[in-house]
Amino acid sequence: MILPIRRLLGSFCALALLIAPLAAGDLQMKLRFQQETAPDSGHFHQLTRDEAWKPEKTAIIVCDMWDLHHCRNAVLREQQFAPRLNAVLKQARDAGVIIIHAPSGCMEKYADHPSRKRAEQTPKAADIPTDINTWCYQIPSEEDGIYPVDQSDGGSDDDPKQHAAWAAELTAQGLNSKIPWSKQTDMLTIDPERDYISDKGDEVWSILAQKNIDNVILTGVHTNMCVLGRPFGLRQLSRNGKNVVLMRDLTDTMYNPGAWPFVNHFTGTDLIVSHIEKFVCPTVTSDQIVGGEEFAFADDKRPHVVMVMAEDEYETAQTLPQFGGDFLGRDFRVSYVYGSETDRNSIPGLEKALATADVLLISVRRRALPPEQLEALRKYVAAGKPMVGIRTASHAFGLRGKEPPEGTETWEEFDAEVWGGNYTNHYPNGMKSMIETVEANAKHPILRGVSREPFPQVGSLYQTAPLAAGTTMLLTGTVEGKPAEPVAWTFRRADSGWSFYTSLGHKEDFQNKSFQRLLLNSIYWAAGLEVPNHFDLTKPAPPQRKG
Repeated sequence: MILPIRRLLGSFCALALLIAPLAAGDLQMKLRFQQETAPDSGHFHQLTRDEAWKPEKTAIIVCDMWDLHHCRNAVLREQQFAPRLNAVLKQARDAGVIIIHAPSGCMEKYADHPSRKRAEQTPKAADIPTDINTWCYQIPSEEDGIYPVDQSDGGSDDDPKQHAAWAAELTAQGLNSKIPWSKQTDMLTIDPERDYISDKGDEVWSILAQKNIDNVILTGVHTNMCVLGRPFGLRQLSRNGKNVVLMRDLTDTMYNPGAWPFVNHFTGTDLIVSHIEKFVCPTVTSDQIVGGEEFAFADDKRPHVVMVMAEDEYETAQTLPQFGGDFLGRDFRVSYVYGSETDRNSIPGLEKALATADVLLISVRRRALPPEQLEALRKYVAAGKPMVGIRTASHAFGLRGKEPPEGTETWEEFDAEVWGGNYTNHYPNGMKSMIETVEANAKHPILRGVSREPFPQVGSLYQTAPLAAGTTMLLTGTVEGKPAEPVAWTFRRADSGWSFYTSLGHKEDFQNKSFQRLLLNSIYWAAGLEVPNHFDLTKPAPPQRKG
């Protein structure tokens, strides 16, 4: 029995009916990919490029959108995005795109279907690649990266009672609860006059060859398993020269949050998509075919935290991604944006990231920016959205009054306007300071779980006083014989948005549990979430293997 779907479909069916038809002519595709900031840096710019595809030279392969699955949650998620996928297939088909349905292991069900016969009768291509009929576990480009999730437990995210009840229901229907699928879901239309049905690598390759297909879109489930590894999957098509992409918003993963890296299920999907963009192929979204917005799962409530890193002194390009990977994946979607390695005054991908950011964390030092990048930042702040800043964020976009390079702009008032600060200089590194809680504000949520015991600061103490009206001081730092300086505070900006800033953020601060908790709390607070009373600051150990 198919699960009840009325509640799950909701607006998605309405959306499919309201979307305007795909315009005639080329498909205007925006491919997202990741490029290493510098050789062997381990950091990646998230970039896009525009391509125009001929519909008649394009195919969509629908991978394993089965009618049932042994994981109940997997079925529920598939039922959420199936109506949107069906709308994509209809409009792409009508534009001249070839549709190949690939419900693996179900060919017997379609033995007499015209679309299956069409695939079987397609002449074998002369250039069928070696091993095209085998599963592909890795391609050479992936050897440079660590596979981002542990799926060795099969990836089911059902809770045990739910999973047992679902298995019993499948068994009662006379099905094998471990392999209950027998066909593609009926929520997707198969056009008997135009579509193909095949789960065989050589057949799919031959269809592509006969139709002179250059461009292939993969969609369906599950990205970390079938979509990547099948004979017709991303790896095989990528390594054999097809211009293949993943439709990243119409897919899912088999990932259990109880496995490493112990993150939200949807964060697990994001990690796999990121791996694909770095090492396998670009990605696209369904709105490029049907218009409107990208599809999003109803249960994906994660705020989007964007971390912007463009400073060299404190190595936050290493510490912040490590921090985000260790501690934020449970409740947040996290993106990382890096300053250019070849152009000091550019932060590639900043505008795109800001368009969907819910919290912006800044770790930048004295950069001028192209006008379009700085304008995107100004618009984000003016919208009253939350900001978090560490260390050099107080002088992120100022050049001490110097003229910026041609074609760039500065924001000299950034400290005062965004953080409510007044950075003027810092004490010499040799002058040690002690950090203390402002007792009058000790119950502030950002200080929850932060030790009340004074602790030594690793880096130099910033001179930040006096703060602007609208600030609430949380921590101070003192150098012997000098007045106390504000070290951490919140600020209600003129645009009514909230900011948190701390002059902590030295590389070694990230080993201090008080600083870890302070920064964690500030992100929860900025996102409007309840700051946890307790948080396990033990870093999850990765499995001792790849893939």
